[in-house]
Amino acid sequence: MLVSAEEMLTKAKAGKYAVGQFNINNLEWTKAILLTAQELNSPVILGVSEGAGKYMCGYKTVVGMVNGMLEELGITVPVALHLDHGSYEGAKACIEAGFSSIMFDGSHYPIEENVAKTKELVAICKEKGMSIEAEVGSIGGEEDGVVGAGECADPDECKMIADLGVTMLAAGIGNIHGKYPENWAGLSFETLDAVQQKTGTMPLVLHGGTGIPADMIKKAISLGVSKINVNTECQLSFQEATRKYIEAGKDKEGKGFDPRKLLAPGTEAIKETVKEKMELFGSVGKA
Repeated sequence: MLVSAEEMLTKAKAGKYAVGQFNINNLEWTKAILLTAQELNSPVILGVSEGAGKYMCGYKTVVGMVNGMLEELGITVPVALHLDHGSYEGAKACIEAGFSSIMFDGSHYPIEENVAKTKELVAICKEKGMSIEAEVGSIGGEEDGVVGAGECADPDECKMIADLGVTMLAAGIGNIHGKYPENWAGLSFETLDAVQQKTGTMPLVLHGGTGIPADMIKKAISLGVSKINVNTECQLSFQEATRKYIEAGKDKEGKGFDPRKLLAPGTEAIKETVKEKMELFGSVGKA
């Protein structure tokens, strides 16, 4: 059964580890992540961007697939199904479809409008027992067509949004989505520290987990980050394994063209990446 992310993240913040949010794009992705979480006895958050939701035919299809898998794969670890970078309309649609958690990204609205919309969604989520993530300061890189440079959030604005009753807060600390450029300045731990001091026990979220060096990840966790989002890294490992399979000509041997065989190496590669991340984040054995 899907659960809100609240309990797993409260435990993670208190225990100084982080729960990974791994974005799903299709059946293979979802299955690989769930099986790895179960094997490592780790809580997990499945992230769905609006683009991926559309690709998978809509949010109801996603909910149906995930619920079916939890049952048929015998998954017993806590699993949250979370809308990633949701618009106001997207958030409402996911609440309706049966997600257990949403992110409302109102970071591009003027702060007053961000506050008003967040307040309304917080009330609905509380009533339904769902968790809700908010964002302050834009995360850099490209996320569904929005390109940002990786600004740092204003700690006072963070406190203002945290005080509305959201479950978790994504604060921009110089992190970006996708691959990091050569001239990336690194994470701003000063900002993170200031945000944590203002928001207390609230779990903080680090977006753009791909390519941040392990020591920076560990330091971010020590400063209150309890949820780390990973997407690009799984895509790259899937791509690399699939390319090797095809370049080795295995798709032309026997029934190697069967999609179940063709997609198997990529699926295994996702499992490996997820495992690596769960070990780094410290969530193994914490279910």
